Amino acid sequence: MSRGPPSEVFSAAFGGHHGAMPRVVVVGAGFAGFHAARRLIRLLGDRAEIAVVNPNDYFLYLPLLPEVAAGLLDPRRITVPLVTRLPGATFRLGTVTGVDFPARTVRYRPPEGDEQLLTYDKLVLSAGSVNKLLPIPGVAEHAHGFRSIAEALYLRDHVVEQVELADETDDPAEQEARLTFVVVGAGYTGTEVVAQGVRLTDTLIRRYPRLSGRRARWLLVDTADRVLPGLSEELSRRTRQVLDELGVDVRLGQSVTEAHMRGVRLADGSDLPSHTLVWCVGVRPDPLVENLGLDIAKGRIVVNEYLEVAGHPDVWACGDVAAVPDLTRPGEITAMTAQHAERQGRRAAGNIAASLGVGYRRPYRHHDLGFVVDLGGADAAANPLGIPMSGLLAKAVTRGYHLFDLPGNRLWTAASWLLDAVAGRSPVRLGLVQREEVPLEVTAPR
Repeated sequence: MSRGPPSEVFSAAFGGHHGAMPRVVVVGAGFAGFHAARRLIRLLGDRAEIAVVNPNDYFLYLPLLPEVAAGLLDPRRITVPLVTRLPGATFRLGTVTGVDFPARTVRYRPPEGDEQLLTYDKLVLSAGSVNKLLPIPGVAEHAHGFRSIAEALYLRDHVVEQVELADETDDPAEQEARLTFVVVGAGYTGTEVVAQGVRLTDTLIRRYPRLSGRRARWLLVDTADRVLPGLSEELSRRTRQVLDELGVDVRLGQSVTEAHMRGVRLADGSDLPSHTLVWCVGVRPDPLVENLGLDIAKGRIVVNEYLEVAGHPDVWACGDVAAVPDLTRPGEITAMTAQHAERQGRRAAGNIAASLGVGYRRPYRHHDLGFVVDLGGADAAANPLGIPMSGLLAKAVTRGYHLFDLPGNRLWTAASWLLDAVAGRSPVRLGLVQREEVPLEVTAPR
């Protein structure tokens, strides 16, 4: 197809939207949706309307969320306003509740008022994921999730509060429980949370003479036999070495069987007195997926290698909601990672543009470019292009990657890192988010 189609190519292809030009609706503005919308704007320009429906007015750069919880970054550094980064797109602030495919309409609930309908000619389903829950007694009531700005801010306040309460008590057992923090899930998020958490509590405890000589106890619990089980053994080994040096109590081959106000119980029968349980066991597709009536595989929408939804020629799905065939590993589907979501969003946009006569339709094929894990301080582990590294070199690669991938606020973020290295951080409890505002089942920003 040509890259400069005449207007009749567009007008002949549509019947669902009654406007002067075709409308492409993007559901969600996470890694998949944001990058899909961004590329659609670049490819289609003023020849199509790009409409984005999202509960928030920003794109959240999730990989740096642990640094917000640790008091290293201001949350504004990792939230990028959609209106400035997606110029030319139209926005609908709200949560999508359903899709009528025959009528080509998206139903969404705005922050105020009744549900609204939005017609589409092309649709991108990229609603993202939410915290993964397991049927373990007490977890939903007492654990803290970690998928949103609100959850990160609450966790930071909670950790600061526990150190303050530990300083106030004269009961050694109570002090021990206040200074014990349990993180469940030794994947990417849990590993970074625990590493950043150690450095945060070390900073906090130095403020209190009564706690002199004490150190908070951080535990990392997972049923796997190694940390970062989804990544290479070399990256896992290097990360484990850093965690051991930080004093993290890593409990592998273990799971939480019960949680309560005063602690948790593990599968081996051990009880851990604690007031903090951070839930990082993984994610599941947004609940919207269950209500669409589409074919599902492993909880995700079935698509082909072009990210097209079967039986719906004008609908694409990408990111965590889509079961995308992994062409580099036949028979498997791609992992739920930001790296895949970002690239799938771009590929979906390219294929939508091709359906409108711009460019060519291509399958999604992505070879793993490696991963980076920031472990706070001068520590990191990385394997760019399969080359394992650690220490300062890995730290430079890790931060360089994030600055490159962050679609805004780069200067502010780099300045924050520099100030932390020179002057240190001074986290305080702000009380902006209350416990009841971040129940574990709360959904993450799309």
